Amino acid sequence: MHLFALILGIWLLPKGDTLKCHECIPDNLGKCTETQRECLLQSHQCGASRLIAYAGGSKILDQNVKSCALPEECGEASVNFGLSKTWINTQCCNSNLCNTQSVPDSSNTTPNGRHCFTCDGSTCDKTLACEGNEDHCVTGTVDAGGTTTTVKGCISELMCSASNSFPSRLLGTKVSCCKGNLCNSAVTASTGLLLVVVALVSLTLFS
Repeated sequence: MHLFALILGIWLLPKGDTLKCHECIPDNLGKCTETQRECLLQSHQCGASRLIAYAGGSKILDQNVKSCALPEECGEASVNFGLSKTWINTQCCNSNLCNTQSVPDSSNTTPNGRHCFTCDGSTCDKTLACEGNEDHCVTGTVDAGGTTTTVKGCISELMCSASNSFPSRLLGTKVSCCKGNLCNSAVTASTGLLLVVVALVSLTLFS
């Protein structure tokens, strides 16, 4: 009898509410059809993101995304390798279908006084002026076609969080951040940075 009462009590416990959010994930052409999605986790928030990628000073990608987002994915951040830079801003809210607005382009390109090593060709001994809220240095690798490329540059603290998988999806599995001017020591790179562009174009924002 006591077991039955326990089972009944658990069954009658109120279930945790999850949010319903607008979802719009661009396809390869940058287009999407907006739908509605029930978030899977109670910790999820509704998010609207803007991702802008640059290569050689030219904008190569500008996408707006809406979906469920984890709290650690909310905020503005960028990763800058000199030749290429990716800026992302995810604005989050906590009510059903609240992510209605698109995120404006507010990327900050003003130097902030910090410097990190960056790679140019086969060497990584040049310095890069960090911009906006890029307050850490980063070292990562890109694997493409059996070739491993070392990349170095500036990155925002938000992207260095262990629970934020954005840099790993961007660069591969080996990503490390450090705080302090030129803390990502100068070493030889295995090849140029052009493969980073491929990673930027094919990256997925939300898991």
